[in-house]
Amino acid sequence: MPRDTLTGSRIRERRTIAGLRQADLARQVGISASYLNLIEHNRRRIGGKLLVDIARALGVEPSMLTEGAEAALISTLREAAADAGTVNAELDRAEEFAGRFPGWAEVLAAAHRRIASLERTVEILSDRLTHDPHLAASLHEVLSTAASIRSTAAILAETDELEPEWRDRFHRNLNEDSQRLAESSKALMTYLDESDAGKERRGVPQEEVEAFLAARSNHFPELENGTATVEKVIEAESSLGSKAARALGRAVLDVYAADARAMPLGPFREALDRLGLDPVALARAFNADLPAVFRRLAAMPEGVLPRGCGLVICDASGSILFRKQVAGFAMPRHGESCPLWPLYIALSRPLVPIRRRVTQLGRVRHAFDCLAVSWPMQQPDFDSDPVLRSFMLILPAADDPGQEAQPVGSSCRVCPRRGCGARREPSILSDGA
Repeated sequence: MPRDTLTGSRIRERRTIAGLRQADLARQVGISASYLNLIEHNRRRIGGKLLVDIARALGVEPSMLTEGAEAALISTLREAAADAGTVNAELDRAEEFAGRFPGWAEVLAAAHRRIASLERTVEILSDRLTHDPHLAASLHEVLSTAASIRSTAAILAETDELEPEWRDRFHRNLNEDSQRLAESSKALMTYLDESDAGKERRGVPQEEVEAFLAARSNHFPELENGTATVEKVIEAESSLGSKAARALGRAVLDVYAADARAMPLGPFREALDRLGLDPVALARAFNADLPAVFRRLAAMPEGVLPRGCGLVICDASGSILFRKQVAGFAMPRHGESCPLWPLYIALSRPLVPIRRRVTQLGRVRHAFDCLAVSWPMQQPDFDSDPVLRSFMLILPAADDPGQEAQPVGSSCRVCPRRGCGARREPSILSDGA
């Protein structure tokens, strides 16, 4: 039902909320109760002065009666229905539902948004518990100290005859271990209470580099125009605190600078306008390989590409080496991402470009065109195996109900999809299926 035909339903709903009888509202605006009844059942169109009078009597803006729920609310209701999976919701009546029951529609939309937010929180915490080296070391310290205390206490409790010298030694060890456990526990709690937005990212050089690149939107004009060297950019960056992070950042920017020299920004943008977003055509135009074109597209300044793009790079073990986020496509911090990503399929078909349209489950379902290819990192030799890396460019796709998309996840731990043959562990967001 079109939005502009739901004005009567909204008037009836607002009148009910206000506690007015139909006859009382009709009297206030100077019309008959029977005519108001026809309006409220969407059998008479309404506008002009009468609409303004009814809105004033109900204490709302006229636009609340003519427009009803915002487009975002309607969109959220549709997303909630899509994420429900097996539930057969009446998608074609979402606007009518929002118009007739705006309060319940907002409750449902708010619940859907909160579920999505909680799922994202669980995903981040799960990833952190699995991969954070500082957290793993802290937990190991706490557990080993607790085991030592238990062992010492058992000796004191179960041994009847101990020489005073040994008993004093065990008491001293018990006291020292207890102090160490208290300090370790306090340090662990302090670490867990730190905000993820904090500047310090302990012990994870890759995260330091990703934060550095994200802060610059993965674009470095000074390297594009040659006004600075990679070394000067690294030296001027205070957020890269560790030597490992600086070395990793230097390696990333060396590749960036080489790509910029091979495909200068101006000519590359002209080629984009002429050839469109076609990595193969761009590679031929600049006599470059596909991974270099993928990296170059991911380094474009904001506004060059219509909807932005993401990039993921992994090695032959499947470990993620680099990632540039794109809105709507969730990526784990490290490895163990969804094995259905084209990124991993490409590893079994070196040098063969792969294109897949995918959607992710468990969140707002946007479609993405994923372009992937695996590439040898050096000239193959007769007596050595090739060293492969896989590259996946992630492009937000225009909604096309007629084109089928493959459902994928972020990682098995937070993917609610049932009956997936690629699942390696139960999801913590489901009942174990």
